[in-house]
Amino acid sequence: MRARAAGRFRLQRAAQRQGYRKMKKLEAIIKPFKLEEVKEALAELGIEGMTVTEVKGFGRQKGHTEIYRGSEYTVDFLPKVKVEVVMADDLIEKAVNVVVAAAKTGKIGDGKVFVLPVEHAVRIRTEEIGEKAV
Repeated sequence: MRARAAGRFRLQRAAQRQGYRKMKKLEAIIKPFKLEEVKEALAELGIEGMTVTEVKGFGRQKGHTEIYRGSEYTVDFLPKVKVEVVMADDLIEKAVNVVVAAAKTGKIGDGKVFVLPVEHAVRIRTEEIGEKAV
């Protein structure tokens, strides 16, 4: 436990010495067919890396019913895509705006965007810290 805590403090000191800028993590839950548009919109901002996960969930729409071979089924969890991007704090507002514009259909179930603070980032291969690691 001590080694882990010492490593964390070493990271914080190194980040402060390098003029560490605050970072944010954008998480967007969107409809799967909107992924390409969102990816292109973020690329236009200069955001290159992202993590994309296929997820299932529901919000206010509470799923829907489908008829398959004459029987009615309730589909509670709808397929969605989760896009995660870490970026400099000064880019987050523009990124949220372009994600919302690219993912919006105007229909129920368009998704959500969450913004979270990021304390540190380290690129494992090069041990770069902060924004350089992203």
